[in-house]
Amino acid sequence: MTNQSIFIGEFLGTALLLLLGNGVVAGVVLAKSKSNGAGWVVITFGWGFAVLAGAYAVAPLSGAHLNPAVTVGLAIHNSDWSTVPLYVTAQLLGAFTGAVLCYLAYLGQFRANTGEVLGIFATGPEVRHRVQNLTTEAIATFVLVFVILATGQTKGLETSGTGALIVALLVVGIGMSLGGPTGYAINPARDLGPRIAHAVLPIPGKGGSDWGYAWIPVVGPLIGGALAGLVDIAVY
Repeated sequence: MTNQSIFIGEFLGTALLLLLGNGVVAGVVLAKSKSNGAGWVVITFGWGFAVLAGAYAVAPLSGAHLNPAVTVGLAIHNSDWSTVPLYVTAQLLGAFTGAVLCYLAYLGQFRANTGEVLGIFATGPEVRHRVQNLTTEAIATFVLVFVILATGQTKGLETSGTGALIVALLVVGIGMSLGGPTGYAINPARDLGPRIAHAVLPIPGKGGSDWGYAWIPVVGPLIGGALAGLVDIAVY
């Protein structure tokens, strides 16, 4: 893979991920949306399909990390950090772009909305407790990255392309099982890029961007991804 293909792949794949992921939340949350009130199960499946679309679209270009925590886990697994800055930069820019595209797709609904909309763009805890919130994000991301690394040991999955489907279903499962406390960021780019978009977009009555919490869905997933890489080395 060339640096150019990595950047293009991670940018496009993460943009697709956030366009569809933020999009399903917007559809469920915003008034005057046909899917308004559809609920948590729809959101979890929507995010799973978002992962599926992004991963299948760009896997040949970059390997479809789409997540700095995955990139860190793989860097530890492979003992190679040389492309980590390139991956993470593309992921953050892609996440910001996907969030902006979601805003444009729902422009009329955002303009008609009267409440805060940060939850469409970024995550937040139901019970605000830094240690618990950080731990929840680390545990959930550990599950994600460890399963990605573990299934990567099975070459048949890689050859058949089934790996991306397994990861997408895993994200649905994580959302249902571990998403309740914090909204399961499990991806620093998925949270930080859209949070920046929320801060700069001209959304009426949008409320604050909760920067006091913003470090948790960045640091927690990075810890979880790093631990998954270390455990994978120890086990396999």
